[in-house]
Amino acid sequence: MSNPEIGKTMVAAGITTNYHDMGEGEPVVMIHGSGPGVTAWANWRLNMPVLAERFRVIAADIIGFGYSGRAVGEPYSKALWRRHLIGVLDQLGLDKVDLVGNSFGGALALSIAAEHPDRVRRLVLMGAAGIDFELTPGLDMAWGYEPSLENMKKLLEVFAYDRSRVTDELAELRYKAAAREGVQEAFAAMFPAPRQDGIRGLATPEDQIRALPHKTLIVHGREDRVIPPSNATRFFDLISDAELHMFGRCGHWTQIEHAA
Repeated sequence: MSNPEIGKTMVAAGITTNYHDMGEGEPVVMIHGSGPGVTAWANWRLNMPVLAERFRVIAADIIGFGYSGRAVGEPYSKALWRRHLIGVLDQLGLDKVDLVGNSFGGALALSIAAEHPDRVRRLVLMGAAGIDFELTPGLDMAWGYEPSLENMKKLLEVFAYDRSRVTDELAELRYKAAAREGVQEAFAAMFPAPRQDGIRGLATPEDQIRALPHKTLIVHGREDRVIPPSNATRFFDLISDAELHMFGRCGHWTQIEHAA
């Protein structure tokens, strides 16, 4: 059976990269989060086909995640992840894109907008990291994940507001994805304790955020236990051309729990 998580392959910034590319129109690049076993497809599977009716939608597995290559001889960092994503844009010949970033991906989208403002048309920050905030138990649990089916089920229950979404099938699927050869080793190297350092490492200085000229949509789940909803209101305070939408009855999975 073919695996829908595996799309096309390119070499971007020297990294063999798994990516999805569908639809036609203005390019929209979707950046996944950093949960264990995550892939671009797992993160955006409900959103890509719908957006592809109006846009060209691109979603890559970022270096170290999913089915893309791993870092060799260089620690994982915001600069490395950013370089890889800019490499994806260059490889596809995309000068300017809309960026949609989820959680870790939101921090990365923000960083690209700050460092390469001319490459970004509009910005969507969804349950986004990217500023300094106090480590939540939910994020600590995600970044400190130790592979077991039980741990995966517990973690997914923290991610979702509606626990009925966390089926045994989903937990097993994500557990198997996180247990693939090399995946856990790469993941464990990304956000070691003390994990507050990982949050700081993903943050863009607030004066740079304040200077962003881009039209920005900020989306967050009110019951998010992984990235605090106060991040969303802080981004709204900092970014001049911003809109904020806070979803009630929603955890860290806005794109799944409120996909429509």
